[in-house]
Amino acid sequence: MSKKANKKSKIGTERMTLLDYVIFAILLVLALMILIPFWNVIMISFATQKEYADNPLLMFPKEFTLDSYKALFADGTILSGYKNTLILLVIGLPLSMFLTTSMAYGLSRSNFPFKKFIFFLVLFTMIFNGGIVPLYLIMKSLHLTGSLWSVILAGSFSAFNMILMMNYFYTLPESLMESARLDGAGEWRILFNVVLPLATPIIATITLFYGVAYWNSWYDAMIFLRKADQLPLQNVLRTIISTSQTNASNASSVDATQVSNFSMGMKMAAVFVTMVPIMCFFPMLQKHFAKGVLTGAIKT
Repeated sequence: MSKKANKKSKIGTERMTLLDYVIFAILLVLALMILIPFWNVIMISFATQKEYADNPLLMFPKEFTLDSYKALFADGTILSGYKNTLILLVIGLPLSMFLTTSMAYGLSRSNFPFKKFIFFLVLFTMIFNGGIVPLYLIMKSLHLTGSLWSVILAGSFSAFNMILMMNYFYTLPESLMESARLDGAGEWRILFNVVLPLATPIIATITLFYGVAYWNSWYDAMIFLRKADQLPLQNVLRTIISTSQTNASNASSVDATQVSNFSMGMKMAAVFVTMVPIMCFFPMLQKHFAKGVLTGAIKT
């Protein structure tokens, strides 16, 4: 038997120490602290009003019902929110990736003109923010208020994401770009045909960052949008929760319990349907996430 096989056999037969059991127990408790509330949210959304009133900490409802989901989708507001959020993702995500990637590549090249000055301007925006009023005045002067374009452009660029990607591009060998230039390739062709195929981890990481940011976007929409049919999903969720709380507080003493229970079921259903898509999106990029963040965060 080879040394490598003996080493694997030895590792497999090693016993867990007391510290290993303690760490495992701590991680198990932390995992349950995360999973139990999440599971409770899902079960409340499928529970009846009476069952939730009897036991708010539901793990397995005895009677499953879709009443909360039927009430949630009844007026079509949640579907309108999905549509607007998908528009933000379909238009905003490629735009953000193009702006971030092109600037990061340019600033990562040593011969880029005015490189330090431009990088200082980008870094300055991370430290000093002009605030929402100047941004609103800019959007108003461009006649973009009341349009989804205002939300898209407001979140289309992140200095932090650009710096991560720029640092990753620093790690790529300069000889690859020089060889492409000798073959007659221009900068755009080098970026798309040479650099980006080698930058899969950071591309996946920044795509995840921007995707989550657009999916959770609500503040810019609250400032720039006025029509209910233009609001993205998170603003619709906020409206549903605030409306249900208002209805519960204004209900009579006789009907207060039923309205409160019904409101809780709708709130949990709304939370669940807004979490599921982004939770399905994350595992597809998870394998590149750690490598992209660690490599992009350290300039070599």
